[in-house]
Amino acid sequence: MRIVTCAALLALAGSAALNPALAADPKPVKVGVLNDMSSVYADFQGPGSVLAAQMAAEDYMKTSKRKVEVVFADHQNKPDVGANVARQWYDIDKVDVIVDIPHSAVALAVNEIARDKNKAVIGSGAGSGVLTGERCSPNFVHWTYDTWSYGHSAARAAFAQGGKKWFFLTADYAFGHDLEKQASDEVKALGGSILGAVRHPVGASDFSSFLLQAQSSGADVVAFANAGGDLTNALKQAAEFGMAEKQRIVGLIFGITNVPALGLKAVQGLQSVAPFYWDMNDGTREWSKRFQARHAKKMMPNDMHAGVYAGVMHYLKGVDKVGEATDGRAVVAAMKAIPTDDPLFGKGSIRIDGRKLHPMYVLEAKKPAESKGDWDFLKVAATVPADKAFRPLSEGNCPLAK
Repeated sequence: MRIVTCAALLALAGSAALNPALAADPKPVKVGVLNDMSSVYADFQGPGSVLAAQMAAEDYMKTSKRKVEVVFADHQNKPDVGANVARQWYDIDKVDVIVDIPHSAVALAVNEIARDKNKAVIGSGAGSGVLTGERCSPNFVHWTYDTWSYGHSAARAAFAQGGKKWFFLTADYAFGHDLEKQASDEVKALGGSILGAVRHPVGASDFSSFLLQAQSSGADVVAFANAGGDLTNALKQAAEFGMAEKQRIVGLIFGITNVPALGLKAVQGLQSVAPFYWDMNDGTREWSKRFQARHAKKMMPNDMHAGVYAGVMHYLKGVDKVGEATDGRAVVAAMKAIPTDDPLFGKGSIRIDGRKLHPMYVLEAKKPAESKGDWDFLKVAATVPADKAFRPLSEGNCPLAK
């Protein structure tokens, strides 16, 4: 019989700490990307967000022994479908964190399931500000943007350029309603007025009647509180109507992935707000070119793709700090305790309500003559510092902040 003394055990433990090959491998992590893979948001999150999560997993595993697996599913923009996927992932497939989740109604449903099952959620495509407000959760991080930030920042920028009378064309669900409300609140606080609004279903194909109402409203600004393919189609028809000749067009969630289907001529001068643009600095360019090389359609990433990558990377730092991914609430708490720092968003932090803080940028679509090549579509017109870019903690009514 071999007798192992306490001293020998301590020596073995010490050698394992010094030599990772002798230590047990850390528990693996499974990341689930839940979004629209086949409909109006497929090019704007869809496979691009899956690729971004895979890149994060690969980059993390270059320096860690922990294995990271990425799975994905299509929620079809239906809360019941998204909720069913979340339950199966958490209960049966042992997914540790769900990320992206464009479509705020789906995100709100998944957020409640994650809280009940003590799993983690990182919203990159999700927009509604209530996710860090009345419906905040200790299991949720809102990474890229929200309706408060986009609505207020874009409204301030357009108002400063003379846009005092507004009309909204809004997607008829929680995200669109909230985006319209946030921009309206800012316009009215600045002394402007809201002349009217029309609402359309997700996946609409004909916006002509809505655009005619906007044209006849007498508004200085026509604000589009929709996204993805809906925004592209609406802007395409607005260009055919020649609306930009007499009214300022604001895409409250317009991004680089809207431009190819429209062309720069149709959107020149249009302003929007985002926390990321691929051509901002060496870090964003290097990562974006890696992304483009692997994307099936050779698209450059938008801010929500970037948010999936950066959010997953920071989540894995939280897992390392806790030791494993089983306790979602503990991992999210660790994410909040660690300052954020990555090449896409720079240095930042995560507040107690789950809101990730970073600067926002007012982006303006270039004129065709200004563009130097493929995907050179936007330029930075102004910077909104992080402490001004998001709703003050005191105004969100998040129970975690009380």
